[in-house]
Amino acid sequence: MATPPDDPEPRNDLPEVLFVCVHNAGRSQMAAALLDHHAAGRVRVRSAGSAPAGSINPAVTEVMDELGLDLTKEFPRPLTTEAVQAADVVITMGCGDACPIFPGKRYLDWRLDDPAGRTPEEVRPIRDEIDRRVRTLLTELVPTR
Repeated sequence: MATPPDDPEPRNDLPEVLFVCVHNAGRSQMAAALLDHHAAGRVRVRSAGSAPAGSINPAVTEVMDELGLDLTKEFPRPLTTEAVQAADVVITMGCGDACPIFPGKRYLDWRLDDPAGRTPEEVRPIRDEIDRRVRTLLTELVPTR
């Protein structure tokens, strides 16, 4: 699935995307899994949280499993300066000013509802909106020939 933020293995030939939300237990995990899936190895993907939770939101795990994406082995990771420095694109999702800013990086802020405390029925539209945005981002990062 997504590469941990502290993975030392550099792959400079691939664009790298870092998804950041507060707890790294919902939105950023869904975005990372979806981009990793759709990119099929053409993009390096990481996710992190400014204040990581203890585990991934169960409703998020359930709605991603519906798409065949298993998040049961994933876990929230802390945001590091190194992860931001390594990324070509940093996408924040409600983490405010917690994300360090470096010149030369592309920063996007995706305003999305937080899935925390929501049922799977309420999380599905969030997942679907993230999927739509991830597919658009992928066409920008890796244009088809």
